[in-house]
Amino acid sequence: MKTLKIAVLPGDGIGPEVMQGALAVLEKVAGQEGFGLDCSTWDVGGAAIDNHGVALPDATKEGCRAAEAILFGSVGGPKWESLPPKEQPERAALLPLRKEFSLFANIRPGLLYPELVQASPLKEERIPQGIDIVCIRELTGGIYFGQPKSTTELEDGDVEAIDTMVYRASEIRRIAEVAAVAARERGGRVCSVDKANVLETSVLWRKTVTEFFAKEYPDLELSHLYVDNAAMQLVSNPNQFDVLFTENMFGDILSDELAVVCGSIGMLASASLGKGENSHGLPFGLYEPAGGSAPDIVGQDKANPCAQILSAAMMLRYSFGETAAADRIENAVKKVVKSGVRTGDIAFGADAVGTHKMVEAIMAELG
Repeated sequence: MKTLKIAVLPGDGIGPEVMQGALAVLEKVAGQEGFGLDCSTWDVGGAAIDNHGVALPDATKEGCRAAEAILFGSVGGPKWESLPPKEQPERAALLPLRKEFSLFANIRPGLLYPELVQASPLKEERIPQGIDIVCIRELTGGIYFGQPKSTTELEDGDVEAIDTMVYRASEIRRIAEVAAVAARERGGRVCSVDKANVLETSVLWRKTVTEFFAKEYPDLELSHLYVDNAAMQLVSNPNQFDVLFTENMFGDILSDELAVVCGSIGMLASASLGKGENSHGLPFGLYEPAGGSAPDIVGQDKANPCAQILSAAMMLRYSFGETAAADRIENAVKKVVKSGVRTGDIAFGADAVGTHKMVEAIMAELG
């Protein structure tokens, strides 16, 4: 029997609650599709700070290295906000994990079911059939990782901070490849987002992307937008896009904007893929819901588990090639939501179910 080795990092806040539901769903489809699970659980984020003194302990990194994929929950919360910025859960856990495993490509489906268009802040007539976009973000380059970085007190008493944005053409080509492959499987349209009218890195980005698609993917439809225009277009006519891809900081912002127009961040999954392969010859990846730790609803049975469950489905698809199992989970979530079983974030004033009831409904739909 094929066995999937998964490092489970529940993290903080609602992370452990929704992770419990995702693992239950995984166990069920594993039995249905005939594969085994070898899951090991590790501390990360605030929980790791409390238990080990750091947000990403060496033991957690070793546990991830021994696995074939990482299923991640969420990190952070008010409890750790007084720590120095570099030691806080988000910066001290997620960024090092991405760098450690060269997780350079973040894939976030922007999916809004037609039945949930009321959840979007956009007028229904703009999105009568919902939304279906994929946003791909370069994850290990740009201003978040560029050097030098510094904060300096100047002689005149002022303070100066420096961040550096750096990109190599090779980094741009490899994320363009991810966008092209995604577009081939969808509508064949790719929109590259940059700020080439201002930034040198964006001038290189646009030139490299244009040359890459002309040479390697001439059959795909490529367009370019400046990031400020792309932000406006996402809220005026989101379905003009098929595959949207961009650099690290712009992608951080635009993918969250996409989450908002898709109604509830509690429904959106994501995959962060690296250049390394696991023992199945497939990409090693980290899979996580788009939302945060939601400390205001911890322990209240209110969290929407769908994003975590759909992230597990993405893990099955990309890192393990278990397409039938991934389809089974995604279809179950879709049918449950369409049937009217919904958590508070997508209930529109109707009776809402809690986290556990939502998981139970998805499990029942799985059969």
